[in-house]
Amino acid sequence: MNIPNILTLLRVVLIPVIVVVYYLPVGWSYLAASGIFFVAGCTDMLDGYLARRWNQSTPFGAFLDPVADKLMVAVSLTMLVEEYASIWITIPAMIIIGREIVISALREWMAELGKRTSVAVSYIGKIKTAGQMGAIFFLLATPAELDTIIGRIGYGFLYAAALLTIWSMWQYLSAAWNDLMPPEESE
Repeated sequence: MNIPNILTLLRVVLIPVIVVVYYLPVGWSYLAASGIFFVAGCTDMLDGYLARRWNQSTPFGAFLDPVADKLMVAVSLTMLVEEYASIWITIPAMIIIGREIVISALREWMAELGKRTSVAVSYIGKIKTAGQMGAIFFLLATPAELDTIIGRIGYGFLYAAALLTIWSMWQYLSAAWNDLMPPEESE
């Protein structure tokens, strides 16, 4: 166990804390949940940086880091869908969560073929993650209202993240297309 892995585990532990704090019947719960989410998001950047900088990358960290990210995003988006009860939040949340499931399955399948590197994390994937984190941060920070400036910013980030999600999914599927749909052999 090293510091990068501890930071990743901290991110997983903070997920239920975000949920509990968000639903507390106090006026500051939204800002507090958003702040905790921000701290958890910072651990995502920090754990990878430290693992590379200190040469402390481990198989456990390589496994848990993307799982922690996906759990944090999926749980937070699910909570926001319930809280906002709006199709305008539900649709991009469905796109984002659905993409995470598809790409996780694609990566697992490509790994079985020994071609995991063809669907490695891309630059667009990193921007997409930053957009998702920004959207969730802003949407958690305010009651379920899109007519506040914070709500509008979160809404904008959410739709930008959904578009980047579709784009990055297209890139990954395109990279794997020949393995997914091999040309038929002539007889």
